[in-house]
Amino acid sequence: MASAAAVLERLDAPPASLLRNDACDISPLAPPAAPFSDAQLSRDAVTALIDEAELTPKPALVDRRGSGAHRDLDLAIMRRSAHALEPTFAALARTARRRGEPSALLRTELAQIGRAGEQDMMHATGGSNAHRGAIWIIGLLVAGAALETSSSASMRTHGPGAPNHPDTSRVCTVAAQIACFPDRFAASSDSHGERARRRYQVGGARREAQDGFPHALDVGLPALHAARARGLDENTARIDALLAIMSTLDDTCLLHRAGLAGLHAGQRGARRVLDAGGSSTPAGRVALDALERELLALNASPGGSADLLAATLFLDMLAHRDASRS
Repeated sequence: MASAAAVLERLDAPPASLLRNDACDISPLAPPAAPFSDAQLSRDAVTALIDEAELTPKPALVDRRGSGAHRDLDLAIMRRSAHALEPTFAALARTARRRGEPSALLRTELAQIGRAGEQDMMHATGGSNAHRGAIWIIGLLVAGAALETSSSASMRTHGPGAPNHPDTSRVCTVAAQIACFPDRFAASSDSHGERARRRYQVGGARREAQDGFPHALDVGLPALHAARARGLDENTARIDALLAIMSTLDDTCLLHRAGLAGLHAGQRGARRVLDAGGSSTPAGRVALDALERELLALNASPGGSADLLAATLFLDMLAHRDASRS
């Protein structure tokens, strides 16, 4: 299969029938001003993936200590995978900016680029699936950010001389609008996450995106900001944000690997850590260790929560970068 960059080069002009789909409620975007570059958005996406991978200690996930519940992944592989996806994220941003608004055509083109990016990832990792879910989650947010940051009206101004930032809620809304168009040329999916979604009747990554990424926007980001406001260091704040996501997400990675027992162990264990004051307290650290032991015994890993933490970190970077420096 061609690389993501090659797919972008050969995308043709659209048939008119693919330009719009009334199933999605789309607000027209203002003319492009492009204060955030495609290259910067792709670097932010890669940084978010690497920051998530390096965050330590995470329960049963790859981190600086080891592979968690994953036999085919380690930190070096996660880094290689993230770097291999930079051209994919740049192509997603460029395509979104070129099309100018959510549409069935854009959804189809992004899917083509994403599938080529999966092959780039698999080549870089020697066949290990390090970031397939993240390509969907982060890729849509990159596309949404490209559309939003192309519209000068969407940028928040905080006073004379203050930096302008994209509205993260609008980024999520636009990304959701893209996600609710069908991928008309997709093969029937039989991924681990899709099988778990069907078996356990949960929303999965698709519903998370179509609903506007609530576990990133309404759970992860508030938890991250609250931990910082309490004076916690950045590593601890990010761990607590991950736990907040885990405590409420129907994580299809946990469901695939360990069924409802794994999901409930992850959700209950994360809540115990947070109820003990978070991962910075002595009781919280004990609860976090217990959570990891339980998940490892089940061979379960909260990979969906990890993807949404990466999404949280990506949105946080968007909200705090000075647009004039991109």
